[in-house]
Amino acid sequence: MTQTYSISDLARELDITTRAIRFYEEQNMLSPERRGLERVYSAKDKVTLKLILRGKRIGFSLAECKELIELYDPGHGNRKQLETFMQKIAERRTQLAQQLLDIEQMQIELDTAEERCRSALAQTL
Repeated sequence: MTQTYSISDLARELDITTRAIRFYEEQNMLSPERRGLERVYSAKDKVTLKLILRGKRIGFSLAECKELIELYDPGHGNRKQLETFMQKIAERRTQLAQQLLDIEQMQIELDTAEERCRSALAQTL
């Protein structure tokens, strides 16, 4: 028998809320079986959730996560999925490098503003 999970099992195991799981379902990223009113999640759903959570941790949008999940094709070694993932990683690295430069520039501007304030305060004494 294949492993199945209730929504609360998955939430507990992956340390997320049931509301988050339902949200991913509403976004058509998960499609659990229904047994009456109960959702029954498969091992594939669990893997999908893990991929979504990993993607979010490294800064991917939900659309990017969805695109990568839809490219899953074990019959062809997932080559397209892996190539797309590598491309997205490179894009994310470029974004982060730019953000780091922006932060460093902002820190310089804050230092300058702070020094001007200190100087102006010193003149008011």
